[in-house]
Amino acid sequence: MKEKTNYGNWVPEKALYLLFGLSAVFLVLAVVLQITLGKPVVTVIAGVVCAITLCMAVYMFLCHERFAFGKGNMMAGVHEHLVEHLDWDGEGTLLDIGCGAAALTVRCAKAFPKAQITAMDYWGVEWSYAKEQCEKNARIEGVSDRVSFQKGDAAKLDYADGTFDAAVSNFVFHEVRSAKNKRDVVREALRVVKKGGVFSFQDMFSQKALYGDMDEFVRTLKAEGISEIHYIGNLEKKLDFIPGFVTTPWMISGMGIIYGRK
Repeated sequence: MKEKTNYGNWVPEKALYLLFGLSAVFLVLAVVLQITLGKPVVTVIAGVVCAITLCMAVYMFLCHERFAFGKGNMMAGVHEHLVEHLDWDGEGTLLDIGCGAAALTVRCAKAFPKAQITAMDYWGVEWSYAKEQCEKNARIEGVSDRVSFQKGDAAKLDYADGTFDAAVSNFVFHEVRSAKNKRDVVREALRVVKKGGVFSFQDMFSQKALYGDMDEFVRTLKAEGISEIHYIGNLEKKLDFIPGFVTTPWMISGMGIIYGRK
């Protein structure tokens, strides 16, 4: 039987199990309270909590299905958008920062068949991804001979200045807990790109609470020596494959891309 890749989902299945499980628990609780106590107010409260939890569970399930590879394919579309903005001939080395389950890594390997790719991630059980999962996916996709995976911290990359010809990252920088200022994570990613090398990063760049004024940040990066940098904000409102129902504040909101040449 042919092995299948497992790239995970931005809505982990364990979160769905938890939400549907909680809604069932509150439903049972409402029934038990009504039978044993006969207090309508308490029963109504438990019922309302059950309804709210169930609505959230259904919403998250719909998001999960929309994101999923081989189903809604929104994750694949987001990765494609990032790669389309990487102006690179594929000659040399590329770093994927925060590779997760290696979906973007594999896409880059296929888009740039001459490239040698390094992919790093912090991984850990809280993210539902693992290095072994990445290696298996790369092997199944037939690109393992050009890809290596390393554990690391995006806030302090274990590479010398100007190591890579290209760098990519998708929805990672805002999750880096070891960096209070998320702009520092961007600068760290740019540090390891060679002068003249290219980059394409997608994150919640349009959320001012995370990055402040992005137009000002772009001007600052240019002043610090980045030769070419472009910023497109609020992508969730501009990309046709992103449906409106996923653009909530707790899901996909304030998505942006910065790309260019160092």
